[in-house]
Parts: sequence; C-alpha cells; structure tokens
Amino acid sequence: MEVKEILKKLVSYNTIKDNQNKEIMDFIENYLKKYNFTIKRINKCLVAYNSEIPNIGFIGHTDTVDYESWGGDPFTLQENEDKLIGLGACDMKGGLAAILSTISKLDLTKNKLALYFTNDEEISFEGIKNIRKFIVPENIIIGEPTNNIPIYGTKGVLELKIEFYGIKCHSSTPEKGVSAIYESIKFIESIQDYYENEIKKEIVSDFEVPYTTMNIGMIKGGESVNSVAGKCEISIDFRIAKKEHLESITKKIKDLLKQYNSKLTIKQSIPPKINKTDIGFLEEISSTKQAKCYLTEGSYIDKNFIILGPGPDTSHQKNEYVNLSSLKETERLYEKIIEFYNERK
Repeated sequence: MEVKEILKKLVSYNTIKDNQNKEIMDFIENYLKKYNFTIKRINKCLVAYNSEIPNIGFIGHTDTVDYESWGGDPFTLQENEDKLIGLGACDMKGGLAAILSTISKLDLTKNKLALYFTNDEEISFEGIKNIRKFIVPENIIIGEPTNNIPIYGTKGVLELKIEFYGIKCHSSTPEKGVSAIYESIKFIESIQDYYENEIKKEIVSDFEVPYTTMNIGMIKGGESVNSVAGKCEISIDFRIAKKEHLESITKKIKDLLKQYNSKLTIKQSIPPKINKTDIGFLEEISSTKQAKCYLTEGSYIDKNFIILGPGPDTSHQKNEYVNLSSLKETERLYEKIIEFYNERK
C-alpha cells in the first residue's frame, strides 16, 4: 500500500479516546504480519519486531483529540492538491502511515526493527507507560509532526495541585473565618515573585522558549457568594528547561506552604531531556538543534530519541491536514535512518 492509502485507512478509524483502538490495532497487526513481524498486544498497545535485537525503534500513538466542527466527515481522508485532510492526519497518523509504508520498501533480512504503537497519548500517556519496559533499542524515532525537522529533546514537566483550607463562615462576619481563596492569592503572589526573579532568568538555549515556564491553569474555590471560602484548589504547570528546577521549585513551594493550612499533590515530575545524534544527514537538515516545550512519549522512556515526522504541524486544528509531499519526504528520511543504524552494527 502507498502511504496515502495507508493514511486513508488509519484516518477512517475513530480513535478519539481510543474508541476504535482494537480495530486500528488489528489493521496494523495484519499489515505487519505480511512482512513477517512478530506481534505482541500489551493492554491496548501493539509491539512488533523482526529481530530480538533490533537496531532502531519507532514509536507512534494511534489516538486523536476530539473535534468541534469540521468541513465534511473527519474520518474520511480528503485530498486538496497536496493537502491530505482528516482527523489525526497530522497528529499523528501521518507519521504512522510513513512508518508502515517505509517497511514495505526495505530489505527486512538486513534491517532489524522494533515498532511500538500506543494508545492514550493525548490524555494521560497510559500506553507508553504500559510498554516502556518492552522498548529494547537504544535509539528511537518518534513520528510526531515536525515538518521533517529533527527535534532532539523535550522539556520536562512539574504538575502540582495545591489545596488551601480556611475557616468557613457567613460573609457578614468575615473576621470569624479565614478565606482559603485569599490564602491561595497570597501564595500565588509569592510563587510568582520567586519564579520571575529566579527561575525565569536561567536560560537554556536548546529550547524554543529558552527558560522554565509557569502556568496557573485552574483555580477552584468557595461555595457561595455569601460565605467565606473554606477551601480553594489551584493547579500549577511548570515546563522544565533545567533539570535542577524540578528539585528547587518543589523545595521552594514546600517551604512557602509551611505558613498555610494546605495539602500539596505532585501529579507529575519529569525531567527535561536533550538527546545526542551522530546522523550526519540529519545535521544537514537543520543547522541548529531544536528541543520542544511540550511532552512527547519520549519523555517517558530512558532511550535516546529523535522526534521526526511530516508536516506542516496542524495538530488539534479544524480540518487538520498533512502534505503528501511531506509524507513522502518522511518516508525517505525514515529509510535512510533505518539503513544508517543497521549498517553501523
């Protein structure tokens, strides 16, 4: 099957929240069996390999985000000149199609590969967490959309939930209570000051946003307008550029919270990662090494990874698309990468 036909098939499956996970994994399994891959189904994931000691691995997720409006059927691939339009065409069924199509072009008696197809990347990364112990190759390609520009790393993340507890009372006598909302505001002012004057000033030039970022994404508190709030909850997301920030930010927050009646929950704590590569032809594509600010499945594995896939990056957009010409370039690059790792063994 040509890459466009494979993408058409992959897009036809509604994999929002893994809805047709079994069906898409069945298609991938049947496709790879034609090329004598050994298949393992692990929870909702699929692992395929043609050697017990593969030299290179590919990772890709099959799920997509939901859509709100679409110019047609999102599960039917539409072609408009060079554009291939469909839900997940870019993120990341285009990368999956390029991986599968490349397999058909290789001499698989000479190339030792492992392929990892995951679920639930868009919500909680459940799939990669379930199969990471099965990932054998030291070098991994992640087929997320990059417009065929190699990306060598990702920021880490520190995701926190903090609950503040006050003393609830009637709003007519607020001095009898303690507002959990006011307490949270005082804390926010303190952590913002610390962030702006210490954390943000430390530059890590590898990243497109070259410093650790902070976002207070949610505040929930109070029960009614005529009551002093007895509880307030905030959620904070740090995208970590410098590994040491995981520890220093956590320590600072714990110190600040000593003056509050509060509870801290660390939901995620993942270090940043900058990878190395000695693939000369990839160095020629991009003169500067880039690292992204978002998480990928590479953040959850202890392997050297490069993020490389087709484009343009229209992820999570209405009428998401990928260019056919870019898909074909991705195939070419994947083939060269596979040959590189297998020739040097």
